[in-house]
Amino acid sequence: MLHRFFYAGVRAFARDLQIMTALRKYIIAGLLVWLPLVITVAIIKFVIDLLDGTILLLPPEYRPEALLGFSIPGFGILLAVGILILTGMFAANLLGRRLVQVWETALGKIPLVRNIYNSVKQISTTLLASQSKSFRKVVLVEYPRKDCWCIGFLSNEHVETDRNITDERLQSIYLPTTPNPTSGFNLLIPERDIIELDMSVEDGFKFIISMGVIVPEGEIRQMLPPGAVAAPTSDS
Repeated sequence: MLHRFFYAGVRAFARDLQIMTALRKYIIAGLLVWLPLVITVAIIKFVIDLLDGTILLLPPEYRPEALLGFSIPGFGILLAVGILILTGMFAANLLGRRLVQVWETALGKIPLVRNIYNSVKQISTTLLASQSKSFRKVVLVEYPRKDCWCIGFLSNEHVETDRNITDERLQSIYLPTTPNPTSGFNLLIPERDIIELDMSVEDGFKFIISMGVIVPEGEIRQMLPPGAVAAPTSDS
């Protein structure tokens, strides 16, 4: 009689365990569907709200709700794009460049503002200039020890150094941390020790943010044994 109760209890526990396993699988599957969607919508909403706030630059009497009697969704975005286009057209001609120089000279005389403005200006020029090669290449470097490899981004192809230190051509490599690529390390590495990868910058960031789970097709995937990485998603 006792052993019947024991086996019944074991079977009940096994059924409960199967139910919990199935529920866990369904919850994870649901998270994989909803989590990327919710985060994507939240980020897009944040950007839209931020750009839509440019409508506050207009005087209240010139806003759509005052002129038309109702607000126009997305009008702030159109206004922000228009301001950027007009500013770019103005700064591209001779008179605009002169006025920008005068503006920058005036800012350069304010101690704290000068340091912040010049730093942001240099970073923006480096990242956004069409002829710039910064952060256009994904590389592989051996760091922090032998046979340990890290993915990084080429930030400067040639860094001048004192000849007494080294005669080799050094390149500046940014090694981002996982899963937050906005922090990381800046290393000066000889060009011969840098391996340029046939990988887009977008795929490089996906690899880093996913903590190596999403491995893009190419050299990195070929280095790993079959089945060692997750299959790439349709948009990766």
